[in-house]
Amino acid sequence: MPEGSAAESRPEVRLTRSDVGRRVSVRRLSEMLDGRPVFRDVIGVLTSWDAEGLTVVARDGGAVTIPQQLLMAGKPVPLFPARRSPLPVSSPTELQRTAARGWPAVEQEPLGEWTLRASAGFTRRANSVQALGDPGLPLPQALAAVDDWYAARGLPGYVEVSVPGSPDGLAEELTRCGAELAPTLVRTAPLAALVKLGQGGDRVRLSRTADAAWLSRYRRVGDDPALERAAHQVLHGGPSVWFATVPGPDPAAPAAIGRCVIDGPWACFGAVEVAPEARRAGLASALMAVLAARAAEEGATGGYLQVEAENAGAIALYDRLGFTTSHTYHYARLPRR
Repeated sequence: MPEGSAAESRPEVRLTRSDVGRRVSVRRLSEMLDGRPVFRDVIGVLTSWDAEGLTVVARDGGAVTIPQQLLMAGKPVPLFPARRSPLPVSSPTELQRTAARGWPAVEQEPLGEWTLRASAGFTRRANSVQALGDPGLPLPQALAAVDDWYAARGLPGYVEVSVPGSPDGLAEELTRCGAELAPTLVRTAPLAALVKLGQGGDRVRLSRTADAAWLSRYRRVGDDPALERAAHQVLHGGPSVWFATVPGPDPAAPAAIGRCVIDGPWACFGAVEVAPEARRAGLASALMAVLAARAAEEGATGGYLQVEAENAGAIALYDRLGFTTSHTYHYARLPRR
């Protein structure tokens, strides 16, 4: 008899291992008190089911492991019913710092109030200086120090310029140096609206880790071992990270993927990728709805994402989902000296 079949065959257990990644409600035998059984219920995401038992990540983010013989009942349940709430109050500077925590660089070093970030070249966000506040040096010397720091790591020097947030005159100094500014939009939306827009959420599976199939769809990691290690560390970094997958016909090639990082009242959405043959079927909306529901279950009320200003297709999708632009920041690549 295969592992888990005894639990799965109980009438009260309306779960199978195919439900891993879904929101579920389970009841377990907790203890015997004066000869009477005491049961405990937990609602959350079923993240694993193996010979050791089932693991459910509850609303508070804690993982509860239940031995199979103590599983009394279980069933899939609907997404968390997120209540309509206003967006959290955060300045552009605060939201930029929140975003940095949700995409933490492998290496970080302060330059005054700025933060130098490097991750073997994996994404500009994790390989740029976040220029918020005072660098403690005149701007020409600060930019020279930035250039030297990245050159020592074999990386181009990128500066993340935020207005408001970055020092007055930084954009002008970068232009004088010959750096070109590339705009990125930060867009926000209430989570409750996102949850209600998604259809087909029963196909989406959540996980705390990005497996090989998820990474194969992400397609931003090549054959460089250093880059792969950096990507793994950055992707899994952050306060509360979830990966979403819509399985495709081939288990090794998901139809769609996404990532969400929950940090207090904010949830960051990113890495949303849909296979070309599966586009225009609502999978991106379904992914974001399930991730938004999980974020709301952990207490978040607002979602944000970052999208390049020239990415018209993504912007159109986010418009339909109710995202509006909070602010714009720019990446500037320092010219080699």
